[in-house]
Amino acid sequence: MWHNIASFILKSRLYLLLITAGITAFMGYHATRTEITYDFLAVVPQDDPDFLYFKTFQKQFGEDGNLFLVGYQDKKLFELKNFQRLDSICRNIESSAGINQIISIPTLKILRKDTVNNKFVLVPLYDKVPQTQAELDSIMTLAKDQKMYEGLIMNQNTNATILAIAIKKEDLNSVRRQGIIEKIINTNTHYANEIGVKVHYAGLPYVRTVMSREVKAEFGLFMALAAIVTSIILFLFFRSLFAVLFTFAVIGITVVWTMGTIVLLGYKMTLLTAMLPALIIVLSIPNCIYMYNKYHQEIRRHQNKIKALSRVIEKIGFLTFMTNINTAVGFFVLYTTNIIIIKEFGLVAGLLSIATFLISIIVIPILFSFLPAPNDKQLKHLDLRFLRKVNHILEFLVIRHRPVIYIVTVVILAISFYGISRIYVTSHMVDDLPSRSNVKTDLAFFEQHFKGIMPLEIVVDFNKKKAVSNPKNLKKLEEFQTYISSLNNVSAPISVVNMVKGARQAFYGGDPAFYALPSNQERVFLAKYLSKDTSGTSSLLRSFVDDEGKTARFSCKVADLGTAETNELVNRNIEVKAKEIFEGDSTVKVHLTGSTLLYLKGNQYLIHDLSESLLYAVILISLMMAMIYFNFKMVIISMIPNIIPMVITAGIMGLFNIPLKPSTALIFGISFGISIDSTIHFLSKYKQELKMNKNVLKAIVMTLEESGVSMIYTSIVLFSGFVIFSFSDFGGTIALGVLTSITLFWAMFTNLILLPALILSASPGDKRNLFSIVQLRDRGHFHHSEEDDEELDLGKLDKRVEESTPETT
Repeated sequence: MWHNIASFILKSRLYLLLITAGITAFMGYHATRTEITYDFLAVVPQDDPDFLYFKTFQKQFGEDGNLFLVGYQDKKLFELKNFQRLDSICRNIESSAGINQIISIPTLKILRKDTVNNKFVLVPLYDKVPQTQAELDSIMTLAKDQKMYEGLIMNQNTNATILAIAIKKEDLNSVRRQGIIEKIINTNTHYANEIGVKVHYAGLPYVRTVMSREVKAEFGLFMALAAIVTSIILFLFFRSLFAVLFTFAVIGITVVWTMGTIVLLGYKMTLLTAMLPALIIVLSIPNCIYMYNKYHQEIRRHQNKIKALSRVIEKIGFLTFMTNINTAVGFFVLYTTNIIIIKEFGLVAGLLSIATFLISIIVIPILFSFLPAPNDKQLKHLDLRFLRKVNHILEFLVIRHRPVIYIVTVVILAISFYGISRIYVTSHMVDDLPSRSNVKTDLAFFEQHFKGIMPLEIVVDFNKKKAVSNPKNLKKLEEFQTYISSLNNVSAPISVVNMVKGARQAFYGGDPAFYALPSNQERVFLAKYLSKDTSGTSSLLRSFVDDEGKTARFSCKVADLGTAETNELVNRNIEVKAKEIFEGDSTVKVHLTGSTLLYLKGNQYLIHDLSESLLYAVILISLMMAMIYFNFKMVIISMIPNIIPMVITAGIMGLFNIPLKPSTALIFGISFGISIDSTIHFLSKYKQELKMNKNVLKAIVMTLEESGVSMIYTSIVLFSGFVIFSFSDFGGTIALGVLTSITLFWAMFTNLILLPALILSASPGDKRNLFSIVQLRDRGHFHHSEEDDEELDLGKLDKRVEESTPETT
């Protein structure tokens, strides 16, 4: 079959190139319409109970993670001219497109008692911009008296104040968000520079915008650097600029096909699909290197270019088909998960694996068919003394020192398992950002002055209509709010308790001494005012109590504590206290929800599903290996060299306190794909040699001689390309570089040393006479399996191929 495929590709080379170019142009057109999604909740399964409850919460109370915070801490802010300028900025922001509202001192609304109409009304803190410092000081005194907002927009002890800007839902998860955020940043940065103060930014919209922008920019830079390093190494190996250009032609075409496929499937770019460019390099470079080496080896043997290209398609085509199909199966397994972005990534990556095979098997041989055959200088890499020495050392170790190999492997595994026992799982909202990042320093500012900025929502459901307004229940809610306010890493919540207390304060002329829950007699008077109130307290209450008065919402902000500490805060503090306060009524349920908890839970789902999918991929690929080799022993042997590098990498993570999180969990899938490719190449070549030479030792030696070189080339190129990422400032990019490089390093050794050692130990027959076997190999007395292959009838090739093919040099 592969003989016929080779004949078809070489005969139809012009048509296939035109078809490839046409598909690439089509995909390129669609790739220009690629969109990026900013919805991080897509990592949580749609049927998850907490996710479903959060959606219910959003329908009732609206978005919780839409606040962009701007913070200042300086008395200069409250000097007349500076405050006037701040007032103008806040008004402009509030009227800008994409902004729902802004809560700040200049835009603050307070409750007033309307004695004429016997109701409460919301009025601005001041009617006109202050014109004197005395007017401003009076306004600030009034603002500080509004106990309902205490600790929310101003820290009176440190003079820190914030502008809380609510972004509209339709703009929050769209590309427009970045423009909105940047406009606000530019305005406030200019203002801060004008008056000589420092400005700080925080909030989920800001964090997500900065992280996506900066990671995208840096990842692009390091992809370019990795491409340069890879190009240099490829050129040094093959002494041919065309080898470099053809490799990146394959990579470029595959990238275009991938982006086009994402659009055609109706998907958007996510945090996972953004990893596809790195994956394309991983899949494409090994295919190209194996083809180049095979092509050069064939040219060395018979100097017939078309015959050599035919052999490349027949032999390496089958191997790359098997490796890419195995990789595709591993990715398609991800489609069985319940997480949207993992399903999308699995489908696209699986199709990408197949596309990589098709592109490389068509483009590389056809492009080389238009060029002269490689000259002696370009074939020189086949005679590198260094590689011959390495091969001889590998042969010597594998055949004569297998016990040493096994002992060293066991020792390394023991150390690795100790490291694995120390691995911990954690995630932060600002994971992977460098410690000196402005995002982290600004986050520390808000955590210091306002205890945090990450949204945490608590809903108390009494399951009875109007139960929230019950005096007994209000007392319990107040006790619960007081406890939450006392926690170190949680901001003072705003809730119905604030509203009711604020109404009492407003009833008594705004005197802060009356900020408390009303007595039974006071409730009668307040009820008259509230019954006529349609725009004051009632409008605020709808943000914190449902229409039937059954549920009360506490809206808090929490510090970015990470998965473990946040779970402890929720499970061992807030939930325990809630049960203690509301234990007398079995109908009361307390729900903790919000973007922060969903984000952290999503990361846990990511880690779990990626780990589970990796296990399924190992099982499925093992079954495929069994179908190829029909030997259970060989399947076990083939898996060992691929699992060990991942175990070593996991051990290193534990030993060096590298946490398991989504960015590090991804490494194992990529690394397993690389390792299994090398294993398939080795075993397939070994099977061919064993069939022809009928001797395990000879087959092992010849496999190391031919496939070993390509495996070393591939590992060096990929190692050098990925290690570049370790110089990044971002944790996720560093993890990609360091951990993938480490896994590649160990995978090379396990496939070149441990794998052949295991094959020899498990195979019956004569395993002596090492040196006589090596001597026969060096004299060229081994039988090469390709020599009996069916020859390609060159005469049947299209005359245009013969005319356009230059003579061998």
